[in-house]
Amino acid sequence: MELRQLRQVLVLSETLNFHRAAERLHMAQPPLSTSIKKLEEELGVLLFDRLSTGLRLTAAGEAVLQNAKRALFFVDEIRRAARDGVAGEEGLLRIGFVGSATYSLMPQIVRSFHRQYPRVDLEIEESTTTELLRRIEDHSLDLALVRYPVLTPTAAVLTVLQLDHLVLAVSADSAFAQRSEIAIAELQGEAFIAYSRTLVPTMHVLTMQVFQDAGVQPRITQEAVQVQTILGLVESGLGMALVPAVVQRYASNGVRLIPLTDMPSKYTVGIAMASLPDALTPAARNFIAVAHAAVQPSATQPSTQSS
Repeated sequence: MELRQLRQVLVLSETLNFHRAAERLHMAQPPLSTSIKKLEEELGVLLFDRLSTGLRLTAAGEAVLQNAKRALFFVDEIRRAARDGVAGEEGLLRIGFVGSATYSLMPQIVRSFHRQYPRVDLEIEESTTTELLRRIEDHSLDLALVRYPVLTPTAAVLTVLQLDHLVLAVSADSAFAQRSEIAIAELQGEAFIAYSRTLVPTMHVLTMQVFQDAGVQPRITQEAVQVQTILGLVESGLGMALVPAVVQRYASNGVRLIPLTDMPSKYTVGIAMASLPDALTPAARNFIAVAHAAVQPSATQPSTQSS
């Protein structure tokens, strides 16, 4: 099995069409078809089902594809290490983040890293924790700042950088807006904005558990992905929400954040750094070191791994 064949399998899995894959690989279609057929014969399995509507990966093809991605990643890393040098002072660093990391943590770390390593190019993408962890696992991101805790299984190692607690967000004209504190148990029957159960499953489960512990059945009127969107819906009067307290400094005048008197201490939230230690580049290691130096020492927790 050759590297070129692994790249061919990868491109073909993305296009599921020999003609389009050949164009992307800058080769003619017949040699590509022949190469894939030879690989299948060598492995003794079919990688693709040939259908009248196009191609479809077989179960064996899926397994080969995952290993092909890993193999190509490490080949690229060898080339990148040779190009960038062992010090990690040049090259490209791919970082993902959740929206709530932008309130203070992300700008603080990026500013410090850019000052220390100005020749490292940062490729920064925003997404959900679930998607970011998937991207870490398939090596298309080097590092990610994700919401903590993570309840779903992941191969990534998580290091907590910032701890926080949940507060109640209400609109400025809400009957609760002038309260200095409130108990969750008082909120029975109120309309709530929830985190998306499909795109932000951890935060959805966490907040639903808070209500359950307090004996409250929330009346969910909307679901959203990003905290910024949730605050906008709260300000619009569509409901109240549980959000991290760190958003206080960025909430508009149309939103009030109220401490909760009966919030169990076990429901701590925060931001964690996700990585695969065996796949870290020198630049990624430098970024992690800068992140630890940038946050308060008391907020950083030892690395943990979800399972």
